[in-house]
Amino acid sequence: MNIKVLGGGCSRCEALLKAAKQATANKGIEAEIEYITDMEKIMNYGIMSMPALMIDDKLVSAGKVLKTAEIEKYF
Repeated sequence: MNIKVLGGGCSRCEALLKAAKQATANKGIEAEIEYITDMEKIMNYGIMSMPALMIDDKLVSAGKVLKTAEIEKYF
């Protein structure tokens, strides 16, 4: 599984990254978690609202910080 957290490095983005890591740990899922802050790369994904969460290259959330339990539902 590949998880991408896209954002500008703000506290909201950091919170989403932490929640994503916790969600994978809670479910015992091995995943590659990428934190992408390069705006050019983010724009290539077509993301307009940050933070954003992608799981296996599918956008699952944009513009809000999901809680750990909310992220676990996408697994």
